Amino acid sequence: MIICMLLGWLYFIRRILSALFLTMVVIVASNITISIVIAAPLLVQDSLAVEYDIVVHIDPVEQTIKGRSVIATTSSHELTLMLGQRFKVTHAFIDGVTLKPSGYGHLMHTWSVPASQRNVRRYIEIHWDGKLSPLNTSLDHQQTLGRAEPVSGSLGTFLPDSSGWYPRIAGELSSYRISIEMPSGQRGIVAGRLIKESETSESYHAVFEFPFPSEGIDFMGGPYIVTTDMMKSAGGKRIQLRTYFHPQIKELARGYLDKVKGYIDLYESRIGEYPFTEFSIVSSPTPTGFGMPTLTYLGINVLRLPFIRNTSLGHEVLHNWWGNGVYPNYQVGNWSEGLTTFMADYAYKERIGPEAAREMRLGWLRDFSALSLGQDSALERFATRTHGASQIVGYNKAAMMFLMLRDLIGYESFDRAIQAFWHHQRFRIASWSDLRHAFETESGQDLQIFFKQWLTYTGAPAVHIAKAIRRQSDSGYRVTITLEQTGVSALYSIRVPIVVYTKDSKETKTFDLDRGRQTFSFKLRAKPLEVALDPDFRLFRRLTPDEAPPILRQIMVNQAAVTVLLSEKGGAHVAGYELAKKLQNRIPKIVLSKDAFTATSVLVIGLQEQVDRWISSHKLPVRPVIMRSNGTAHAWTVKHDGVTLAIVSAKDTTSLKALVRPLPHYGRQSYVVFDGAKAIERGTWPARVQVVKLN
Repeated sequence: MIICMLLGWLYFIRRILSALFLTMVVIVASNITISIVIAAPLLVQDSLAVEYDIVVHIDPVEQTIKGRSVIATTSSHELTLMLGQRFKVTHAFIDGVTLKPSGYGHLMHTWSVPASQRNVRRYIEIHWDGKLSPLNTSLDHQQTLGRAEPVSGSLGTFLPDSSGWYPRIAGELSSYRISIEMPSGQRGIVAGRLIKESETSESYHAVFEFPFPSEGIDFMGGPYIVTTDMMKSAGGKRIQLRTYFHPQIKELARGYLDKVKGYIDLYESRIGEYPFTEFSIVSSPTPTGFGMPTLTYLGINVLRLPFIRNTSLGHEVLHNWWGNGVYPNYQVGNWSEGLTTFMADYAYKERIGPEAAREMRLGWLRDFSALSLGQDSALERFATRTHGASQIVGYNKAAMMFLMLRDLIGYESFDRAIQAFWHHQRFRIASWSDLRHAFETESGQDLQIFFKQWLTYTGAPAVHIAKAIRRQSDSGYRVTITLEQTGVSALYSIRVPIVVYTKDSKETKTFDLDRGRQTFSFKLRAKPLEVALDPDFRLFRRLTPDEAPPILRQIMVNQAAVTVLLSEKGGAHVAGYELAKKLQNRIPKIVLSKDAFTATSVLVIGLQEQVDRWISSHKLPVRPVIMRSNGTAHAWTVKHDGVTLAIVSAKDTTSLKALVRPLPHYGRQSYVVFDGAKAIERGTWPARVQVVKLN
């Protein structure tokens, strides 16, 4: 699950940075600090007035690039042409007339292309060259997030669209044709259809074209071994499948190609025909993970993980429909990641069984409960994941919104709406309102309140059973339940599932709660013994403390969390500080032990004997039984006097250092036991659902 979210984060940060070229230049030039999400320009819907014809030569050993681009445009309004500041422009013409730069910033050269008569075709020709940054394979996945730097080396080349590696018109959808030249032994790829390929003893040459609306071009290259396969789409179209894998993982190719076939078949049956003619899986020497039209770019070590083919791969294939086939309107909210999470990650859990799906839903709600009040934001403001809190909203909350919508309108109406949305919005920019229109049309229901509250309200309702009474009558029993929702500035209109248990069975009742306090009654023939509020966790809500025992993520996402380092100096202190920084993805706020309980979330890191003394001195619960003899390091959570503590204990300095990379991946756990860097035990403290016994 963490890998899926990482891939989705990288995928959308690429797209946001691409869309922000013009904004970033303005920021640098005017020295104004603004939010990048608010500043994102809206791409012109249904516009395909720009075509690129690019020839580029890349030498990974010399780390050089040299290119020529001819841009044809029929756009009549003023345009802004951009190229990364690191590159040198040798020629720039518009219709044969020299084009002079109109400005520059820290990131981009810029040219102003004046407005012209409508439907007049203009040609802009740019020649450029420059140096690429050296590839650094030692970076971990956190350090690769959001990097907008063009890098190259013998093991791989990655030129993200956001680096400005080619001249482009800002804020315009475009089609393109690109001719790639590289030294022999290297292969390059961009999103699109491979229409020509050749190799000699001196060089490699390939031509790709992408005739659909595109938001930008990312380039990948490396010493790839290419494995191919073919399948037919639901409409009989040939789809070319490829893996571009480094030699050390070439044996994985067949398994990945077979899985891709299954995913394309699955999503064609759910949504509609696959929109492209290719799909490729490309390996990266760094722990990247991008989803682009017609391909996904995954780190070598990610591809080696046995579960990736059953999780993240399908997520990335689905992005060819949501995100690369229909584009989100980032200014009014990114629906794509939530819908992909629901139709991929969550759907896989449903296929495993009801309990696996329930555990994922509970995990989403536990993640949300880990946020402190006011830390989240409205779903309509989500554009891309920038930290743990935005991920919890943009991925988890959005996915659960689609689950509640399906529960509300039914499976058949939901599936029809998805298919209609795809049919009408294919290769267009679509918003939440377009989705709402599709669901209203196919279900025949007015969904205004549903979409408004889940998109515009922050937080979530806290719902509980205020009172439950059982009365016997001649025909059986009558149960009266009073429900309350609290903790919200605006009341929700929600469907609350209540499960009624008798001696031999259980029955689910659903009540429409739209006030702060409401009473509902129903009859049963059998004697009801107790009632439980949403025990399957199908309603997005703030869990009670018993339903949401603490998890490690609470100290990872809480910006107010403080850290206590029990080793005041030496290697253990350095390792503890580095671990705290990785866990919290920021410079940790270090406090003295005596000041720890002034905060609501506390991270405590130390060696085993230090931790045991600290626990005893503060009269905290002793180390859990499962950890007393196993492993070289332990991490666990505990709630004490309203304070959430995450305690990390290591046998020695070496064992503490070994946690720096793996422990941040276990945020959804209440405890983890490590042997070196390997987790040998993990789990969450049990959740106790809201149950009221009837008397």
